[in-house]
Order: sequence, then C-alpha cells, then structure tokens
Amino acid sequence: MITEKAPGKLYIAGEYAVVENGYPAILVALDQFVTCSIEESEAEVGRIISRQYHKNALQWHRLGEQMVVDNRDNPFSYILSAIKVTEEYARAFARELRIFDLHIDSQLDSESGKKYGLGSSAAVTVATVKALCRFYNLPVTKDEIFKLAAIAHFEVQGNGSLGDVAASVYGGWIAYHSFDRQWLAQQRKYLDLRTLIELPWPDLKIESLKAPSNLQLLIGWTGKPASTSQLVDKISLFKARQQKEYHQFLEESKHCIQRMVDGFHNADLEAIKNEIRYNRELLKQLGINSGVHIETPILNKLCQIAEDFGGAAKTSGAGGGDCGIVAIDRNSNFKQVLTEWTANKIEQLPLSVHFIENIKGEIKHHLIKKNNKY
Repeated sequence: MITEKAPGKLYIAGEYAVVENGYPAILVALDQFVTCSIEESEAEVGRIISRQYHKNALQWHRLGEQMVVDNRDNPFSYILSAIKVTEEYARAFARELRIFDLHIDSQLDSESGKKYGLGSSAAVTVATVKALCRFYNLPVTKDEIFKLAAIAHFEVQGNGSLGDVAASVYGGWIAYHSFDRQWLAQQRKYLDLRTLIELPWPDLKIESLKAPSNLQLLIGWTGKPASTSQLVDKISLFKARQQKEYHQFLEESKHCIQRMVDGFHNADLEAIKNEIRYNRELLKQLGINSGVHIETPILNKLCQIAEDFGGAAKTSGAGGGDCGIVAIDRNSNFKQVLTEWTANKIEQLPLSVHFIENIKGEIKHHLIKKNNKY
C-alpha cells in the first residue's frame, strides 16, 4: 500500500486580492493532514473509501427552473478530479491504467464533523495526486505536483487563487502570487497535459519564508464554518460594479503584503504585526463596500481579545466564519489570549507550522532565491 499526506493551511494575509493574477498573499501550512492510501484492487471494481466524507451532502440551488448542483464543497469531486488529471498525466508516460482502492483519512475536520476551514479540498487533492504519482511511478517534483493538483482543483472550483494548494505542496510559510487561471483554462483546451505542466505559468511566483524566532502563531475557530467559493462569488459582483474601489483595494493589499514579506526577510515581528493589522482594515472595508460579512461579530471579538494582549489579529481566508489568526511575541504572556477566547466560546486550534523538506530547486521557474536560501 502506498500512503501520502498533505497538510492543511491558513491564510495569514492577502485574501481576496490574491485571486487576481500576480497579486500576493502569505500562507502557512499546518500539522494536520489529509492522508491518501492506495493499493491495487483484487476485484474488477475500485473503491474510494473515506471515514469522514461518507456523510457529505451536496448543495444545490435553482437557476430558473433548473436544479444546479454545487460540487465545490464536496471532497469527492476533488478526489475524482485529481484521479482524472493524474491518470491523464500517467498516460503521457505510457503507463497502463489500473484498478485500485483509495482510502482517504482527514484530520482537517473534527471527529464530530466540524469544518475548521483549513483547506481540506486542497489537501485532499494534493494527497491524491501524490499517492497516484507514486502508484504509477511518475517522475515528478513538487513543482509538477503543484501544477497537477492546481489543475484538478481549479477544474472543480472554477475560482480561487490555488494558494491553498501551494501551501499543501510546499509547506511552511510561503508568499504566493497567483497565476493566470484564464490562460490555464485556455491552454488546457489545446495543449497536451505534459506540455502544459512543463511550461512556465504566467504570474506564478512562490517564495519560502522564514518566520522570526519570536513569532508565535495563534489560531482561533469561531464555531461557524464558511463557504469560500460562495463568498468569492459575492466579491466578484462587487468587482464588476465598483471597479475603481476594487482596484484600489488590490493595490493597497499588494503593497501591504510586500511590506510584510520584508518583515519576514528582516525577522521583524513588529513590522509583520503592523501589516496584519493594516490588512485586517483593508478586508473590513472591502466587506463594508461589498456587503459581504467578512469579519463577523465573533471574529471581531477574537481579534479584539488578541489586540488587548499585544497581538495582531485578523480573519483568515474568506472570513464569514471559520478561523482568525494572531501573530504575537512568544515571550509575552499570550496564554491570556487563550483564556479569554475560551471564556467567549472561541476554540483554540493547537496547531503548529508544518515544514516539508527538499523544496530547493524544485520550483523551476517561479521560486525567488533570497540570500542564497530558498
């Protein structure tokens, strides 16, 4: 049996802006995983088995008189897409396709089914691609795994930056600039998959970051899950209607992330904290302008408690629920934050940053080299 795993993620800053080509965000990979195990089937049928996902429900809505099913929050859609794309790649290497059983185990949702917003769809896509690449003995680097998983994920979701896929592939702290997904969709129609994987992708840039030694990351969960896809859809309407305000948000977010990346390079925790606070204000204003509830009252409370004890806090990801993150000096008495969170029914997620080794040299076209280190 072949087993591979992929970590969950959280956004630190740059949400919403990162869905535009070339705009940056900072993410972190966490030590909770989706594990994919694969073995050849002895029967004439294969199975996809998941302890967590068997009770998963589909969402649907009306479009006129039609019933439209939304697969974007269904993990099986990502698993099937990952299989389809990876097997297409395997055929390019003259591999004979086989029948197999696929076992999925996720730590990213709780035993009781709580969804924490840790990027389970990206992680299950990455884990499935990695396992199948080993199953078919495909010569892939992390760069190629990212591209395969990004294609598989995008063909289900249809929006988003794919930054969560990057975090699951490369691990640690990363600065991620989203690539041109319209270009990808167009080239997918005309190019064979192997050629598409080998090409440099427009605007894609990924940089590994080293956090200051005194940076303590705290993660709080609000108890309310949120649908990233649906929130991004709503922001797209604001983009179409108020282009000037949206463009101003993009530019301010870009400069904020650039300053935050400099904070990482200089091991300057205060600079990082200042930009987290600034990014929070940008997102709050985006929410007001668009009518999207990015920072809910409970997320506001989470942030305010952290600020009271010297931390810099904001929503993580699309907002509307899920998690908030805090950057705070690990030498401070940050446990006061956790005590106050508990008193306000905010659950601390006791997660750590997960690093993946052997990144060096594998992002062939896109990784920025800093001070002779990746």
